[in-house]
Amino acid sequence: MHTLNIYAGMKHFKDLNDEIRNCTDKDIIIDNCIGQRYIGSGLRDKNIVINGTPGNALGSYLDGCTVRVYGNTQEATGDTMNSGTIYIHGSSGDATGYAMRGGKIFIEKDAGYRTGIHIKAYKEHKPAIVIGGSAGSFLGEYQAGGTIVVLGLNTNSKTPVGRFCGTGMHGGKIFIRCDELPFDLPVQISAKKADKSDIDEILPLIDEYCEEFNFDKNIIFTKDFYVLTADTKNPYKQLYTRN
Repeated sequence: MHTLNIYAGMKHFKDLNDEIRNCTDKDIIIDNCIGQRYIGSGLRDKNIVINGTPGNALGSYLDGCTVRVYGNTQEATGDTMNSGTIYIHGSSGDATGYAMRGGKIFIEKDAGYRTGIHIKAYKEHKPAIVIGGSAGSFLGEYQAGGTIVVLGLNTNSKTPVGRFCGTGMHGGKIFIRCDELPFDLPVQISAKKADKSDIDEILPLIDEYCEEFNFDKNIIFTKDFYVLTADTKNPYKQLYTRN
């Protein structure tokens, strides 16, 4: 099968995206990507490999593509994506997975501020974000569904998440691999040590992470996981009021 090779260089992001969208090739390799925005936005049925640093909103509204990035990504990767998978062989910027409604994002290293904000399960879709290193503050802010996993690899932090994890969370789950319960959890969050059924739930995601990034799964299970969920006895209350 033919593969389209594109040298991004200083191409304008609109020209680059038009070239991707209008080609008939299923497999695309983009070399020397230098901050072009919206790559893969709304695409389906393509496999894209990106060498370099794509700009904001990589894979926004993605609908069935596989995107691999050999480098770091910037803000809002996977914004409102519906399905497909994004693999980041590096770190991701702020608001990764913003409002995603399906699909999966795997980040080899660290994720920025407000990763997973507003993610939610939509119809048959259940979004998932797996972070290999640490996550910034407000992880899972206003999370309404789906799964976030923080593995905390290659970090000396006892809790590999920033402050205010799960603020406004009212659905879904956050799994954190760490030595002790996360600090500063909002009042509407319940936290417990993950049991076997919890681990079984995220095991396929861990397997996929290890396969993609060639990581030893046995190392991951040298620490416990904690699982965070919305507390039904003390639910988050919306701050919006009617006019």
